[in-house]
Amino acid sequence: MSPAEQPPAPADGSPAGAVRRAAGELGKPTPKDAVSGLVTGLFSIPEGMAYASIGGFNPVAGLYSGMLSTIVGSAFARTVLMVTTLTSAIALSSRSVLTQAGLDPTAPANIAALTLCVGAVMALLGVLKTGSIMDFVSNAVMTGFTTGIALQIVVGVLGDATGYKPDASNTLVKLGEGIVHVGSWDGTTVAVAAATVAVWAGFRFVRPLASYATLIALVAVTAVVRIADIDVETVGGIASIPNALPPLTGPAWSEIPNLLLGAVAVALVALAQAAGIAAAVPNPDGRRSDASSDFTAQGLANLAGGVTGALPTGGSLSRTGVAVSAGAQTRWSGIFAGLWLIGLVLVAGSAAEIIPMAVIGGLVLVIGGELIVGRLPDIRLVLRTSVLSTVAMVVTFLATTEYPLQDAIFVGAILSLVLYCVQASRAAALVSAVPVEGGWQLVDVPDRFPSDAVTVLHYGGVGLFAEVPRIDEEWPEAAGTSGAVVIVSIRTLPDVPSTAVIKSFERRVRQLQGAGNTVLVSGVTPELRKILDRSGLTALLGEEHVFDATTILLKSLDHAYEAATRILEETGGEARG
Repeated sequence: MSPAEQPPAPADGSPAGAVRRAAGELGKPTPKDAVSGLVTGLFSIPEGMAYASIGGFNPVAGLYSGMLSTIVGSAFARTVLMVTTLTSAIALSSRSVLTQAGLDPTAPANIAALTLCVGAVMALLGVLKTGSIMDFVSNAVMTGFTTGIALQIVVGVLGDATGYKPDASNTLVKLGEGIVHVGSWDGTTVAVAAATVAVWAGFRFVRPLASYATLIALVAVTAVVRIADIDVETVGGIASIPNALPPLTGPAWSEIPNLLLGAVAVALVALAQAAGIAAAVPNPDGRRSDASSDFTAQGLANLAGGVTGALPTGGSLSRTGVAVSAGAQTRWSGIFAGLWLIGLVLVAGSAAEIIPMAVIGGLVLVIGGELIVGRLPDIRLVLRTSVLSTVAMVVTFLATTEYPLQDAIFVGAILSLVLYCVQASRAAALVSAVPVEGGWQLVDVPDRFPSDAVTVLHYGGVGLFAEVPRIDEEWPEAAGTSGAVVIVSIRTLPDVPSTAVIKSFERRVRQLQGAGNTVLVSGVTPELRKILDRSGLTALLGEEHVFDATTILLKSLDHAYEAATRILEETGGEARG
C-alpha cells in the first residue's frame, strides 16, 4: 500500500500531535499553490486592513494578521485549504471584548494579550477534543450558518463595490438598504467593480487560465485604473503600508485575567466560522477534516501571531474562497499566502496602496456568490428532508445575519440539540423478533402476550429509560397471560435513569411475574448492568435471567432465547416466538 493510500492515523488534538502530523503531511507544493498563495497574499493586504479598520484597530494590525498566523494555521490544520487569518466577525468581537474590559484597543500590548488568550483557549479546546461536538451539529443548522456568513461577506463589501455604505447593523436590512438606495451608488465605483467581475468571469471560461482568473482580474483592472487615473478609493486611503516586518510585541500580562472570558467568546466565533469552512470546502484528497485538530492549529496560529502584532485569527471563509478560486490544491497554498505577504510587504508594501477598493469589492462579491451557490445543493436537500430541518436552517440563517455570531452559535447549538433529540426519538422503536434461519426477523409487536410461549421484544434507540413512557404505549397486553417467557432485548447507548421510569419498568416485570410468567433481559451493557443492580431490578429478574451484551451482534439474545426454551420445556410450554 502506497503512502497516499494509507488511512489517516487517529487524530491527536494536542499541539505536539499537530506538529508531528504537519511534518508528515506537508507534501510537495504545486505551481497552482504558489499562484493561489500570491492571489491570497495580495487579497490579505486590502481585506485584512479593511477588517481591522472595521473593528476600530490600526489597519496595519490586520495586515500582520495574514503573515505568521496564516503560515502556522495552514501548516497544522486538518482542513488543508482553510486559510487562518483575521475576519470581520473576529475583528468586531475582539473590539467588543477589549472595550468591555476597559482596555485601549489600539495598544499593541493589549492586542497581544487578547490574541495569546484566544490562542490558548483554542489549543486547549483542541487538546480536549471538543471538536467532536461539531459532529452533532446538524446539516440543516450548518447550512444556515455558512450561508449566513457567506451573505455577510457579500454585504460587507457593498460599500467598496458601490460607493454607498449602508448604516444598518442587520445584514439583511443592510442588503435591502443598499438595494433601495441604488440611486446613491457611485457610478465610477460600480463601473470598476463590474469590470472586475466581467474580467474574472471572462477568464473563468478560458480553461488554461481559469485558476488564474482572480489574479488576472486584480492586476489588470488595477493597472487600467492606475493608467487611466480613474478617481476611486484605494487601499492607500485606508492606511499607509510600511515596508517592514511586524515588530515583536510583548503582551500586557497583568490584563490577561480580565480578558480570559472574552477570549472564550472570540475563540468560539472563530472556531464556528472554521467549522463552516470544513463543510463548505472539503479536502481535495478526500480525507476527513477533524475539528479538534483544526482547533489546535488555530490555537498555534494565534500563539505565534500574538507576539508579532497580529489580531486574533481563525478560519476565514472569504480568504479560503479566494484561495480555492485561484486554484489551491494543498495546504501549501495557505503557507505561500503568508510567505508572499511577508515578501510583498518587505519589497513593495507601499505599492499595494494603489489597489482600488472597488476591485477588492467586486472580487469578494464573486467569491461570496460562489460560496452561496455552493450551498444550494445542501439547501435543496434540507428543504426536501423535513419541515423541522427547514425551520432550523432558516432560524440559524436569520440568527447569523441578525445577531452577533457568538449569539448565533448558541442558537445553532440549541437547534442542533433539538433536532438530534427529535430524530433519536423517531428512530427509537419497540418491535417483536422471531427466530429464522441465520438470524432474527423483526415483526410487529403483538397486541397481547401469548401464554406458554416465548415473546421477544427488541428495543433499539438512544436510551431505554428515556423511552420507557413510549414503550408503555406499545407494550403488549399481559392480562390473562400465563406460562409465558418474555425476553426484552436492548440495544441502546449509555443512559441516565430516573426513579419514575425504573418504577414503570419494574411494574411491568412484576405484573408478568405475578401471573406466572418469566422475564429475561438481554443485551445488557456494563452501564445498564450497574443501573439494574443498584435499582434492585437484577434481584427482581433473577441474576440468571440477565444476559450481558457481547461483541457479536445479537449473540446475547441467542443466549437468552436458549434459556427461554429450556424454561418452557421445564413447564411444558412451546417456544414458538
